Amino acid sequence: MAATRLPGTPRLLRALNDRAALELLLAKGPLTRAQLGEMTGLSKVTASQLVERLEERGLVRRVGEQAGGRGPNAQLYAVTPGSAYVIGVEVLPDRVVAACADITGEIVGRSEQSTQDIEDPVGAVHSAVLGAAAAAGTTLESVRRVVLGTPGLVDPKTSEVSFAFDLPRWHRGLLADLRKDLSVPVVFGNDVNLVAIAEQHAGAAKGVDDFVLIWVDRGVGLASVIDGRLHQGSTGAAGEIGYLPVAGTEPPHNASQRGVKGGFQTLVAADAAKAIGKKYGFKGAEAADVIRAALAAGEKGAPVLDELARRLSLGVAATCVVLDPPLVVLAGEVSQAGGAALAERVQAEVASITLVAPKVVVSEVAVEPILNGALLSALDAVRDEVFGSTTG
Repeated sequence: MAATRLPGTPRLLRALNDRAALELLLAKGPLTRAQLGEMTGLSKVTASQLVERLEERGLVRRVGEQAGGRGPNAQLYAVTPGSAYVIGVEVLPDRVVAACADITGEIVGRSEQSTQDIEDPVGAVHSAVLGAAAAAGTTLESVRRVVLGTPGLVDPKTSEVSFAFDLPRWHRGLLADLRKDLSVPVVFGNDVNLVAIAEQHAGAAKGVDDFVLIWVDRGVGLASVIDGRLHQGSTGAAGEIGYLPVAGTEPPHNASQRGVKGGFQTLVAADAAKAIGKKYGFKGAEAADVIRAALAAGEKGAPVLDELARRLSLGVAATCVVLDPPLVVLAGEVSQAGGAALAERVQAEVASITLVAPKVVVSEVAVEPILNGALLSALDAVRDEVFGSTTG
């Protein structure tokens, strides 16, 4: 009986080899053809054909030479930065911040647009996105994806925003409006989930497959990563820990309405942190200022950190007895201000009130984690598209 041949197998193998080479160039480049062959296990002939194919498609370029022994110097190759661009957007109550990165991940353009006097969110995002592309020296035609980080519920199936905390002009149908306006693939991402992506890529959770990240700022949120993947829930509500009913708070009835009080958020969010500080004689314009002042005061400020940790541990413990993660990352302005002193207190408190004892640390992505997460999310998707179609 004749053996059954799998159609397209040579093409599939070429695509897999191309993808492996491109990933190596991103991680370790620039590289010579011989180095690519060694790292991928390909013969010299196959590696040379691969490089020629990628160079013809504009995905790699020559960037120099490597001096060797006898014979001519070997050409060095790297991924062509301008083969694709992505834009990440962070939507804040008073402004929209956009950053443009090339396919290597380098941020090459940035723009901010105030929303103080703008009623139309599409117009604000449009201006910020165009500004970032222009600052990068490119146009929207070369942008393959835009990811917007937003607070609130993002439907994982449709990427539509169903409820946005602190953004009253954010509404259903906005995603379609933005896609039509920009003529570019646009995706919404929950802000805390995007922070977790940034943390997993280059922060305290790098190399960790199971962890939770708790965001404590003006609002409170949670991201869960299980087996290396974000868990968003059926409606995108997984992680809305701010509405978690906990002891010492009123249940957040009618939670889908704006301005609803109650639940875990009333214990630990920025306003609550400021109130704790005031109780012990520490004041500041922002919650982070209050926490930093208490931390700097040593023993005098210890009660502020103790009380905040006790409150925060209620939400952390509730999460950990369900998911049992080995790692908890505290992020957001309040958490960053408390630093290791706050994390250590939360870790001890959680271990004392539950059957689990996860390690609790502070985020290591302190600068624009939402924006960074949006860019990383966009890059993952676009690299799949670009690197997965090299044999087309």
